[in-house]
Amino acid sequence: MAETPTTTVELKQLADYRFEANFGTPGMPVLVTDEPPPLGGNAGPSPDHMLGTAVANCLASSLLFALRKFKNQPEPIRAVATVEKARNEQKRMRISRIGVDLHLGAPSAGMQMLDRALAQFEEFCVVTQSVRAGIPVDVRVFDADGTQLAPG
Repeated sequence: MAETPTTTVELKQLADYRFEANFGTPGMPVLVTDEPPPLGGNAGPSPDHMLGTAVANCLASSLLFALRKFKNQPEPIRAVATVEKARNEQKRMRISRIGVDLHLGAPSAGMQMLDRALAQFEEFCVVTQSVRAGIPVDVRVFDADGTQLAPG
């Protein structure tokens, strides 16, 4: 039977809403998380920040891999995630949408198999596809000249 890959993160409360996240990997630094005021003190990224970071990082890595697969050099890639919140029917605050803009560090002119890479890179992003099961995620890709490449 195949082994199921897992990731473990341990959180330890430091004070109030501030936690230390330990990723259980030797050499990997711990990360301090916190809630914004009035609950916390903004001593680190909030869960909203972390979710946006996870989605944007996964998409940026997937796009980089897809473009490099065809011998392109799109570096440096920059990703900007916007995490929107709204109240649900029970008046509870929820993440309602995540928008991610990916910016290539190079012009798209001359990139090999660009259309193919753009058409498939999101499908290989484990985090984004998992989050999309419950939260809309909109993705746009721009090249270094500011030309929007996706969605077409």
